[in-house]
Amino acid sequence: MGRRPMKTRLFMFTSASMAALLASASAAAQTSDEQVETGSVASEGTAATDREIVVTGQRASLQAARNIKRNSDQVVEVIVADDIGKFPDSTVAAALQRVPGIQTVNGFNNEVVSPLVRGIGDILTTLDGREIFTGVGRGFAFQDLPAEALAGAEVYKSNSANLLEGGVAGVINLKLQKPFNFKEGVSVALNARGSYGKEVDKFSYTLGGLISGRWNVGDGEFGALLNISYSDQNFNRPISFNCDPRSGSNGPPGAAGIVLPTCVGGLTDTGGYRRPQANLALQWKPTPELELYVDGLYSGYRSRFATNFIFSDIFAAQSITNAVAGSECFTAQVDGGGFPTSNGGTTQNLCLGESATFNNVPGLTSTQAKRDKTDQWLIAGGMRYDNDRIHFETDLSYFDTTFKARNIIVDIGKTIPSVNVIINDNGHGTTVMTGDPLSDANDFRFANSLFQDINTSKSSLKAWRTDFSYDVESFIDQIQLGFRYADRKASFEGFAGGPAAPGGNRVTLVNSVGLPSDFLILSPASIPFINNGANWYTPDPDFLRENTDLLRQLYGAPAGDPAPDPSRSYRANEKTMSGYAQIKYAADLGGDALIDGLVGVRWVTNDRDLQGTGRVSGVLTPVRRSTSETDFLPNASIRLKLSPELQLRASYARTLSRPTFGDLNPGLFYEVPNNANIRPNGSGGNPDLRSQKSDAWDATAEYYFGPSSYVSAAVYYREIKDRVAIGVEPEVIDGITYNISRPRNLGGAQLKGVEVSGQVFFDFLPEGLDGLGMFGNFTIADSKIKTPTDPLVGEPLLGVSKYSYNIGGLYEKYGITARVVYTWRGKFNEGLFGGGLLVPGDGAKFNRVKANGRLDFSVSYDINEHLALSVDGVNVLRSKYHSYFHTPGFPHDIRVDDSFYGASLRARF
Repeated sequence: MGRRPMKTRLFMFTSASMAALLASASAAAQTSDEQVETGSVASEGTAATDREIVVTGQRASLQAARNIKRNSDQVVEVIVADDIGKFPDSTVAAALQRVPGIQTVNGFNNEVVSPLVRGIGDILTTLDGREIFTGVGRGFAFQDLPAEALAGAEVYKSNSANLLEGGVAGVINLKLQKPFNFKEGVSVALNARGSYGKEVDKFSYTLGGLISGRWNVGDGEFGALLNISYSDQNFNRPISFNCDPRSGSNGPPGAAGIVLPTCVGGLTDTGGYRRPQANLALQWKPTPELELYVDGLYSGYRSRFATNFIFSDIFAAQSITNAVAGSECFTAQVDGGGFPTSNGGTTQNLCLGESATFNNVPGLTSTQAKRDKTDQWLIAGGMRYDNDRIHFETDLSYFDTTFKARNIIVDIGKTIPSVNVIINDNGHGTTVMTGDPLSDANDFRFANSLFQDINTSKSSLKAWRTDFSYDVESFIDQIQLGFRYADRKASFEGFAGGPAAPGGNRVTLVNSVGLPSDFLILSPASIPFINNGANWYTPDPDFLRENTDLLRQLYGAPAGDPAPDPSRSYRANEKTMSGYAQIKYAADLGGDALIDGLVGVRWVTNDRDLQGTGRVSGVLTPVRRSTSETDFLPNASIRLKLSPELQLRASYARTLSRPTFGDLNPGLFYEVPNNANIRPNGSGGNPDLRSQKSDAWDATAEYYFGPSSYVSAAVYYREIKDRVAIGVEPEVIDGITYNISRPRNLGGAQLKGVEVSGQVFFDFLPEGLDGLGMFGNFTIADSKIKTPTDPLVGEPLLGVSKYSYNIGGLYEKYGITARVVYTWRGKFNEGLFGGGLLVPGDGAKFNRVKANGRLDFSVSYDINEHLALSVDGVNVLRSKYHSYFHTPGFPHDIRVDDSFYGASLRARF
């Protein structure tokens, strides 16, 4: 029998593994279930719990996560305490990729970023129930909060009235450690981790420490906790790319009838970043019923890195030789530039190219010297009162975030005698420049401009919430009421642009203007698919950062950072008032059966004041708009407990997600063209955007067996309305009709899917093997865009894989704790691709990303009751990111994701 395709074999392996989890239920169901812990809810009224943490390994943390999932009022997935620490993951985002229904990607610095919950990125993030975000965005950069800081993470996939509004996808609540989570006395934890990246060929490290005390004070108790960490990481990520496909019939002579890339090249993101973090928590219980608390957090990010480009403008070559056509051929309408057109043009018979040689090509190298800085502060305090029936909490918080980014870019170029290109070399492009001329520092000339991209984003949030609940202890088990007031301010200012190259484009020799001899350096990293991995000369990023004014003088610009561009800047003030009423009901059906659930509604009023600047035919015009919006968000859920092991859930909730401040920017830019046959046009933000809303239905079947095991299946459906999309509509301004392009509430989308997950420990195996366990999850995410005017209508949401899974093995025995996990996601559409030449007539065209999987592992050994040593590996199979222009026959890029190996030492006293 022939070998099955890899995707088929992996799918069968996952299906078989999930079947094994189900089969294990009958073998282990006779084991008595231990008493479960009460689950915590990431609502406005749960900033902390009193669960005492006992460090007993990954099995205990998996059991705790299971029990929270089991007892929660919502559909929730949980990562608890040491479960995060046991992953080979240094950030929250990396840990979240293991959760059913969450998909992620790797960022430029090899970190896991951009989690999607069931295909949607509109996630509300809270920290101990308090809203947090990064910069002027709505979302939070999860990678900016080290996993060492957290006690757990909760992913709420269904909503209830007591959860904060703002996430169509759901709510992710991050939980910091609290002193009352630890036993009486003083607890100390220290950790140190070193790691080595094979691609960057450097070591990185993370240090952390926690000290917590809990003491009896009079008739009550007092606790204090300080948790600090510092991470210093290095990275290198090479990328090789083909540019947009284009007809060779409209390019240099020698490739008529062949589709070729417009350009070829690559880049490396190389550098480092540091993340300092500290959080403080104080708790005082003067009586058993009353608690006062104060929380503080600082989280920082400092990066210093460079993006180094190498580039061949092959369509500007003098001629093409040795052009080879492939077998994928088609007929298309092509404009004069060699791109597809639906308005005239010429009909051409074309075939995708395989390879070609381009002669006398304009070559270019570029350095983007970048420096980013983020500072985030949180201070909060409040009180909590609990007696037999009354539960009351009030909380005041202030959150502040500032993000600053600087990017100084210098381009240089020279003519390359010949460039040999293989367009599809086993799924990626390969380029070889004869004689490797870009590795010679001579004859480079300044190109393009001195580009300066300098911006600052600031945002703050003052919030006050109060929550009250009363235990009725009848069919209506509990009445819940709450109120919240939030005042958010946001501002953005920046400049992007710069003066042209001295003397003009590619005129002035770099070595003729008196710059230091080491202004040009060999690139700090190379790309294995370009010039056989040779380095190239490029401007020194340190010189660009430290001598920017010298370069400004050379390019004829004034010293100092340019003033912010008013047309890019805006300010916003958003005041939100919300309240909720909710009942929790419960009824005994006899025997082991009972039902319970929630019925509630949340009311939200949002008032905004927005200030920006428009540009009307070159004249700057201040613009200010005020808007108001009120929404009611109902919810209802039911849980049927058929036995101590089996329960069913169903829920409905309406959720919303607010527009970004960038989309709300009231600035409008329009002009009247000189050609009377062209309608005046313009573009801008839209302060009248409404919040996106989703009607969400969820249903689950959950079976819990043994002390730590479970299997669960879920189905979900989401109908999203008022989705934001760019639309062009005529608008009358001062009696003149303009075609104005701006974000509008044009969109609708539908999501539906299935999730299956489970975990099991094989306690029934013989001694030594009874420490084995496994876990897994499989997700089908089927999405469709429903907006008739959207070019993506009928297509899935961007960035969403239809299929994804995690499968892992566990072992815990004799002081050894081990975990290995394989994370896989199927192909997905990364972005709309409309400008390049490909087979016509089959709908929208996309830049697509191939299916990809990563294998990670960790093994630790308890040296004694205080010390543990562990080793781990990330992406040990060295999986790479491959994308292509709609068809695998024409690759777009390949990104080399690094593999990391680390060792950690942890101490607890």
